[in-house]
Amino acid sequence: MRKNRIFALVAAAFVLVFALAGCGKEEEKTEAAEGGSNAKVDIGMLKLTSSAPLFIAIEKGFFEEEGITPNVKWFEAAQPIAVATASGDIQVGATGITAGLYNMVAGGEKLQIVADKGREHEGYSSTALLVPADSSISAIEELKGKKIGITQTGSTYHYMAGRLLEEHGLSTADVELVPLNSIPGLMETLQSKNVDAVLLNEPNVSRVVKEGYGKVVAQIGDEFDYQTSGIFFSQKFADDKDTAVRFLKAYAKATQYYYDAALEKENGEIVPGENYDEVIDIIAKYTDQEPELIKQGLPYMDRDGKLLSSDIQTQVDWYVKENLIDSSIDTSSIVNTELLEDALQKLGK
Repeated sequence: MRKNRIFALVAAAFVLVFALAGCGKEEEKTEAAEGGSNAKVDIGMLKLTSSAPLFIAIEKGFFEEEGITPNVKWFEAAQPIAVATASGDIQVGATGITAGLYNMVAGGEKLQIVADKGREHEGYSSTALLVPADSSISAIEELKGKKIGITQTGSTYHYMAGRLLEEHGLSTADVELVPLNSIPGLMETLQSKNVDAVLLNEPNVSRVVKEGYGKVVAQIGDEFDYQTSGIFFSQKFADDKDTAVRFLKAYAKATQYYYDAALEKENGEIVPGENYDEVIDIIAKYTDQEPELIKQGLPYMDRDGKLLSSDIQTQVDWYVKENLIDSSIDTSSIVNTELLEDALQKLGK
């Protein structure tokens, strides 16, 4: 009996040691999440290639590593995402930066633009101006008096058309901008030649050229830098600094993963990285597009997810000039780069 009691005491001691060790591991996990609480975060986005870092962060478990449970809310257009973010219906929005967003802010709505989600940059195909394949137009200057198809008034396409014209001595008053409401509408109208030119994004640019009914006149990124889209935080989410920074740590890991896999260049040419095929497959899974089509045009974004923040003021000034924003706004009230800088510092960047 004495031996049995001794064995029982020894066994209990081992159980206690393992239990304490397990507690230690749980404490390590809690510390790794920097705050200990698991946060469910609603993310509004479109099924676009430029959302690649978010797709990667979900698939690779980067959010979970930071104690974030992502809950994706799919949208069909950009403006409703901004509206939902400002109202707090979602905590994070990922979409284009439009006149509608600036008008919301001018009207008193609050949100924060915190990170890059795609920009026009020299040497990368993202958005382009196309004309019918048999068109005689070969230069922007030849668009005077012509019809140019855009998605909507006040959209990123409207802005790019206007800036592109101005880069070549023209203005929106020199052309007729035709809102066609959707990307398929732009493609169909170009094919039917009911407009003289359209703006299109990738992979649709490559698709049109491949199908033979359009040709590229200019790549927007070769004409000027432009912060096309961004990651938005609701004001309440931005104010929860701990969770906001953890979210951006995961996002920055994903932008670095994306950049290293798909955007690195050697001698002016993109050289696919080690994880290139994996990244293409992840994007294909979330966008329902063919991998070979995705490879034709992967949008540029900063490796660390940093905003081209100075461009936000450039956009506001242009929209005010074109009477597309009711009143000018102080962009320092909506641009927040501090949260990402904090996240990058914690990542050791």
